[in-house]
Order: sequence, then structure tokens, then C-alpha cells
Amino acid sequence: MRCPTCNQDQDKVIDSRSIKNGSGIRRRRECMKCHFRFTTYEYLQPQFQVVKRSGDKELFNEDKMVAGITAACKNRPINDLTIKVIVQEIEDQIFAESFIAQTKQIGELILSKLKELDNVSYMRFASVYKGFNDLEDFNKELSNL
Repeated sequence: MRCPTCNQDQDKVIDSRSIKNGSGIRRRRECMKCHFRFTTYEYLQPQFQVVKRSGDKELFNEDKMVAGITAACKNRPINDLTIKVIVQEIEDQIFAESFIAQTKQIGELILSKLKELDNVSYMRFASVYKGFNDLEDFNKELSNL
């Protein structure tokens, strides 16, 4: 860790505390050169694999989920913070259950969150996720809402 004042990379940890119910650590540090004290935070980055429909596996990419939800919510009264909260809740739920998730499971979780939030965004996401081909597919999904 580099000192924010002198840019020296040698410091000592003065104090460590668990934060956010054990999901992170707060460390109080002191620079060995200028003796400036500063605080750092460490959080667990969940890394799990996603099994695609084809059977291929890849590391979970949060940006893909954010992009899909953002596209569904375009021009709707849903801000970026709300989207980030949705993504974090889905990540937390998947990470609590397993280190491997199916794309179907992720898609269904996104749909359930959007259904609670905004019906238009839900339909937009559902049309891409479920591969709607014609107006009948939209009508079937609307009847389920």
C-alpha cells in the first residue's frame, strides 16, 4: 500500500477491524517514512463461474449484467444506483449458494428484480432473455404479469 502523502510503499498496520458483518476489513496504517496515518478497506470480491447455455464456463462478469439491465431500463425512471443495488443483491445471492451459476438462474433473478421494480423494463429484458419472436410471445408474457 502506498502512502497518500509521500508515495512510499512501506507501512505498518496499527489496527485491523472487521466491518460489514465480516465481509470486509478496515486497516489503520502508518507510513514508515513520513509517519502519516491512513485507513484502507479490504473487501471480498466474489469470483464464481457462469455456465452458459452452450455448456461453456466463464468467470462471472458483472459488467455484462449491468449492461443488460441498463439497456432494459433505458429511458425509464431507474437510476444507476438502483441498478448497482440489483446487481449486488444478485451477486450476493448467487455467491451465498454456490461458486457456479447457470445463466438461466442469473436471468431469472434479474427478471424477478425487474418485475418488482418496473414492468416496462421487465418486458424489455424478458423479450431479449426469452427470445421473443412475435407479438404472441409478448402477449403471453403480459398475461403472466
